[in-house]
Amino acid sequence: MRSIDRLIFPVWGTSPLLYAVALLILLVVCWRWLPGVVRIAVVVIEVLLFVMTMPLGAWALSRMVLARLPQASACAAPAPDTVVVLSAGVSHYPIGAKDFAALNHLSLQRLFAGVDLWRTLPDARLVLSGGGDQRIPDAVVMANLAEQMGVPAAAIEVEDRSRNTWQNAQFVAALSPRVPQRIWLVTSALHMPRALGAFHAWGFEPCAHPSGLPETRLHFGPWVFVPQGHAVFTSTLALHELFGAVEYTGLEWWHARHSKPYTP
Repeated sequence: MRSIDRLIFPVWGTSPLLYAVALLILLVVCWRWLPGVVRIAVVVIEVLLFVMTMPLGAWALSRMVLARLPQASACAAPAPDTVVVLSAGVSHYPIGAKDFAALNHLSLQRLFAGVDLWRTLPDARLVLSGGGDQRIPDAVVMANLAEQMGVPAAAIEVEDRSRNTWQNAQFVAALSPRVPQRIWLVTSALHMPRALGAFHAWGFEPCAHPSGLPETRLHFGPWVFVPQGHAVFTSTLALHELFGAVEYTGLEWWHARHSKPYTP
């Protein structure tokens, strides 16, 4: 199958704040020419986007995504002996293979969760997946940090070509020696449903081990109605996953009809 280089919806392109500002400008410029029904519809959308910048809206959106997250008991025994950790990118281009500060906080959360899981599995294999757009792949920096955390180099395998979730699954499936079908898949909780779908499509039987699981309860108070930066960030990730789920459903459908079965 041809490699997919980019998502239709990049993360920055699903910011409710970006949509709210763009729609507000459009509304101000075009207000006099808009029919009454269109005005009402646009104002309603603007209000919904504004709510998404609040903790209340971010919580509701994240619940929609996390509702698709499998239960912890969904992984049948025996437990897999391979841990696959997906990169979430970097905050700046690494200046060296040990520039650990370049990893963004989601990548660090995923790596820490993956290493913690690896420590509970004797003789487990730790696969780090993520190429990124820079000269030094994300997975290389993560591998060096994993070694600093006590994981032997012999237990680590790096997949450094992927640039998105679909390619994570595609290129992990192409590693040699082959990765077993049954794996532990470690990624952020909001990202997990889409990642599971991609790895299923490429023939894996992944068990979910989410990192950074958000608080499931809403601590209600006046602050939940106040726009906040972390709420915008959470809503952006949630919208990215909701839009991405639609896109990946199409990819999975196409892949199922044009690919050969996975053989471990």
